[in-house]
Amino acid sequence: MDAARQRFADLLDAHRGIVFKVASTYCRHPDDRQDLVQEIAAQLWRAWPGYDSERSFSTWMYRIALNVAISHVRSAGQRASHVPLDEPHDPHPSLSVDDHSTAHEQDERIAALYAVIDSQPPLDRALLMLWLDERSQREIAEVLGLSESNVSTKLNRLKQRIREQLSDNTSTASDLS
Repeated sequence: MDAARQRFADLLDAHRGIVFKVASTYCRHPDDRQDLVQEIAAQLWRAWPGYDSERSFSTWMYRIALNVAISHVRSAGQRASHVPLDEPHDPHPSLSVDDHSTAHEQDERIAALYAVIDSQPPLDRALLMLWLDERSQREIAEVLGLSESNVSTKLNRLKQRIREQLSDNTSTASDLS
């Protein structure tokens, strides 16, 4: 393997969590998610010759991964293939009955938050994912190709919209503050 290919493979392996996080944000069905992971990896490889090693690899990777994911969703109509978040399941089988009701309430709040996130337009989902990943506004701006002030404005509007959509569940909405 030549040096450039090995460097790409090493960087991709070190930052593969980004690819899976983006794919999981835009595709809930495992087959769709795996297809998107492959599509992102292929596009990263195609774009590799243009990567500027003076810049952050993770920022470059996020930008490409998000562009591929957004295009994937728009062209394939992936929204229809998301797995419903309200499917019955028991994520805490070993809890007592009292603990289970508390865990169930928390699961419901998390499911409600994911449903709201899934209902957002693709760019807003990307913005929210980067914010939840604790990226700086400067880095979010660089990844999404926006100004920092635009990121701040969009993020504030997005958080307000989510608060409104979750207004019946005040504890989840207050977590976005």
